[in-house]
Amino acid sequence: MAPTAEVRRRAQRAVRILARCYPDATCSLEFTTPLELLVATILSAQCTDERVNMVTGRLFRKYRSTGDYATASLADLEQDIQSTGFFRNKAKNIRNCCRQLLEKHGGQVPQDLDALVTLPGIGRKTANVILGTAYGIPSGVVVDTHVARLSRRLGLTTHKDAVKIEQDLIEQIPKKEWIAFSHRMIQLGRRVCSARRPKCDACPMGEICPRVGVPLS
Repeated sequence: MAPTAEVRRRAQRAVRILARCYPDATCSLEFTTPLELLVATILSAQCTDERVNMVTGRLFRKYRSTGDYATASLADLEQDIQSTGFFRNKAKNIRNCCRQLLEKHGGQVPQDLDALVTLPGIGRKTANVILGTAYGIPSGVVVDTHVARLSRRLGLTTHKDAVKIEQDLIEQIPKKEWIAFSHRMIQLGRRVCSARRPKCDACPMGEICPRVGVPLS
């Protein structure tokens, strides 16, 4: 949707409110290298970050390099990540992704969106997470379930498709805010604006939020 002047103003106010309320918000996945973040983001599909962090604490001690994942036994890797769900597909993606990193990128995680999205298991959202969180590169706005839900409730988008939501947000949010905006929206979604029982009375967005799709209590 083409943002109106009112929507743009609401988006700018949302950016300021989020910065005030969650100044230190960051990615909740635990990692020390871009490779670790890449693996963690693949594991986070249909899985909570808390569960992923429980698994990667042990996983990252066992697999320390791109080559370790690329040459891993698929059965062993599946067992190591089983509790994250969809483990067979995730194990294949991690191993194949790391093989491509070795073959095409010298074993390093590329700092380029187009290169990242060609890797197995890496979509645009995951690529944005890696670039923004590991490298500080604002390649786009990360749209997870929280960001999607809150963006609709705030009237910043009418879409349900993540790519279209991101396009709307990119038009409304200054590029320098893209990375922090996603982290802060996720914090708000987890702590206040839940899917089923949003705490509207306690929400810092109360003065600007039109509560699109939220039943009146």
